[in-house]
Amino acid sequence: MTDQTTQAAEVPAARRAPTKAATVQNLLCRNKGATLPEITNTTSWQPHSARAFLTGLRKKGLKLIRECRPNGDTCWRIER
Repeated sequence: MTDQTTQAAEVPAARRAPTKAATVQNLLCRNKGATLPEITNTTSWQPHSARAFLTGLRKKGLKLIRECRPNGDTCWRIER
């Protein structure tokens, strides 16, 4: 391995940037949840990719709650 590869492999997990998946899960864990535009703006994903990610979370066994905000926006959140 090169010196650069060795250095990259030795970076502790605490220093790495959070993944997009982890970022979305954090958004969904908030009390107010997250709307599809919030998810797509945060991750730069296309809407169909964000919806597919939500489906993947359901398949992993997480319970997603779909709610309507007072302004009419649909949001999702992970039930705790």
